[in-house]
Amino acid sequence: MIHVLQVCEALDLGGLERMVVNIANRLPRDRFRSHVCTTRAVGPLAPALSDDVKLTSLGRTSRVDISAARRLVDYVRDHNVQLVHVHGTSLFLVALASLMGPFPRIIWHDHFGRYAVEARPAALYATAVQRAGGVISVNAQLADWAKTSLHVPAHRVWYLPNFVLEPDGTDAAVDLPGRPGLRIVCVANFRVQKDHGTLLRAMRRVLRRVPEAHLILLGYVDNVDYHAEIQREMTSGMLANHVTWLGSRNDVPAILHGCDVGVLSSASEGLPLALLEYGMAGLATVTTDAGQCPEVVENGRVALMVPRGDADKLGDALLLVLESPSRRAQLGTAFRQRVLDAYSIEAVRARLLKIYDTVLSLGPSASAGD
Repeated sequence: MIHVLQVCEALDLGGLERMVVNIANRLPRDRFRSHVCTTRAVGPLAPALSDDVKLTSLGRTSRVDISAARRLVDYVRDHNVQLVHVHGTSLFLVALASLMGPFPRIIWHDHFGRYAVEARPAALYATAVQRAGGVISVNAQLADWAKTSLHVPAHRVWYLPNFVLEPDGTDAAVDLPGRPGLRIVCVANFRVQKDHGTLLRAMRRVLRRVPEAHLILLGYVDNVDYHAEIQREMTSGMLANHVTWLGSRNDVPAILHGCDVGVLSSASEGLPLALLEYGMAGLATVTTDAGQCPEVVENGRVALMVPRGDADKLGDALLLVLESPSRRAQLGTAFRQRVLDAYSIEAVRARLLKIYDTVLSLGPSASAGD
């Protein structure tokens, strides 16, 4: 039995964190024992872990927390962990822990969705990633960054898409604002790269022609100033009665079931889990061309795709599907099939397990730089 430890900062309500939970829950139990370690705090997604997934938290209190790194070393030794699958910025604590003596194989999973709007210190990441046996990237651009900026050999870098699970159908129906047939939903935490401002400008264009349309926003506040700016805009003028923010929710599949159109207006993305959730729900979808979105929607074959930052084109695309029930149905069916074929657990898990096997087979001194 191979013990695999997923490591992240906290099990918050974000795409990275949901992937941690989904991977831990869905590793084949005939081969793997799943563990999850949060470096900073446990987080609200913890109850979504399966009962047989062991959860620990290190209680990190500073960027360089020697005590937390030692607790991690003790955990992997005491539980015979053979592979540490570290997500996001937790790489740095794991790299520190790996310097403290014998340590399991490491693989780093890069989910960074802000790459198009925010630079990262490549030299710092390049140093930390030398402790890893390889890099998983959620889109092709991040994979290229690992190879060119972090100098990780190409055979140790894997593009692996996120995957989405079929809803279990246990969520109760949700009362939603707006009229059936005219509900637009956007699942995106309040971060600058999600560009809600462009979506609100597009919504003004929509309302001039479809005055009963309603936009439903889901997501937690990651950037307080950005959220305040967006909230001022969504509560002013013609938008005031046509945009509703439901906050951060655990019943997203049920909410999507009650909506008609999914939208993402992002300026920068990795591979957004929300986009896959729209497809799994069979929603007609409009997305920007950020990150790996063009691949997901096959460059506009199974969903409408518009340029980033173009409110007019985003609004026109939303109008196209709002005003044509037959087009909505056709796109929703095609997108759902696309997600089932390419982004389901069955489609992605086999690729992940091959990566695990590769990293586990490396020699004792192997690292991403070898």
